Amino acid sequence: MSIGILGKKLGMSQFFAPDGKSIPVTVIEAGPCRITQLKTPATDGYTAAQIGFGDIREKLVNRPAAGHLAKSGSEPLRHLTEYRLDSVEGLELGGTITVEGFEPGQKVDVSGDTIGRGFSGYQKRHGFSRGPMTHGSKNHREPGSTGAGTTPGRVYPGKRMAGRYGGKQITTKGLIILKVDVERNLLVVKGSVPGKPGALLNIRPARRVGDKVAN
Repeated sequence: MSIGILGKKLGMSQFFAPDGKSIPVTVIEAGPCRITQLKTPATDGYTAAQIGFGDIREKLVNRPAAGHLAKSGSEPLRHLTEYRLDSVEGLELGGTITVEGFEPGQKVDVSGDTIGRGFSGYQKRHGFSRGPMTHGSKNHREPGSTGAGTTPGRVYPGKRMAGRYGGKQITTKGLIILKVDVERNLLVVKGSVPGKPGALLNIRPARRVGDKVAN
């Protein structure tokens, strides 16, 4: 069982079940990731493992980051993240995490940034219905009323209005792994995951009901 792994979305495809049904799948290039830091209550106040993923030119890494990575003997890495754990037993600084820690049939939670669509209007962002298109109507794509005038005399926070659409981190939970390709560092999961091809993804074993996050 893996603590988690970073990867990038390659795109979507399809599997065919024995009964001929087409199953939509997402192909993810996951790892290999380098363990860049192990945190313990004695040194950091909590238990966690930090891992890195993605090549980057050495000249683009600042000196503090380069010094941090040098402690684990790691090459320059583009992305770092950490996982809270109950124990770091069995993990080694400078070690490698691969897709071997996952298995077909396992459920995972996948986090990533959704596709950014910029400033969008009411219909695209929230699915509002448009106004009439004839008989002198001038509110084809307007929002309508945004609240009472005199009382409260303002627009309440959280009102659905035009604005930035997408580009935020979400987590798709309970996705089933259909295939693990160790040689090519690939995970094939059922369904879709956030982001466009090339987007960074964080894949973790799915939390079960009653699981507690380590402090």
